[in-house]
Amino acid sequence: MAYDRYLAICYPLRYNSIMTSKFCWSLAGACWLGIFLGSLLPVTFLAKLSFCGANIINHYFCDVSPLLKLSSSDTSLLKSFFFSLMWVIIFGCLSFTLLSYANIIFTIMKIPSIVGQQKVFSTCGSHLTVVSIYFCAVIFMYVRPRESYFFEKDKLISVFYSILTPLLNPFIYCLRNSDVKQALQKIIRTKMLANQYM
Repeated sequence: MAYDRYLAICYPLRYNSIMTSKFCWSLAGACWLGIFLGSLLPVTFLAKLSFCGANIINHYFCDVSPLLKLSSSDTSLLKSFFFSLMWVIIFGCLSFTLLSYANIIFTIMKIPSIVGQQKVFSTCGSHLTVVSIYFCAVIFMYVRPRESYFFEKDKLISVFYSILTPLLNPFIYCLRNSDVKQALQKIIRTKMLANQYM
């Protein structure tokens, strides 16, 4: 989405010729292929681990850190590999997103009217909000020293980025729509009036 916003704002006249459906499918395919290849080696290593005992994962879903904690095998090499891989994947995606938004901001600053600048900022603001929430949670979860892992806090953070961020998505994007804003204001006024008469 950051690249889509970048093309729409920085190259508005060329947007339709660049962002074709074939190119969209290529971007989606590259993302899926990257995720598949990036997770292939860790999943192969995880499949070779030995597990003893109750084998009950202390987490909401089957995440890597609780799995490594349950294993009776030596997981030090796998932890280092996974930590390094997370750095590359997360900061690679974050860098691409920040680079797109840096170019967008430079383009916005060239717009002479303040109204035009505000309109473009409001277009990008909702996506940037969702991206910020997601990346802050993911970075806190996966890109930190291994000594500072606390599984109870990790469960809370994982709920935040896996459930709360997608749940907030529609609300953040809908609040940009003027019809939704008006409907929401009408509901709030109606509720306030109803509470006054009670």
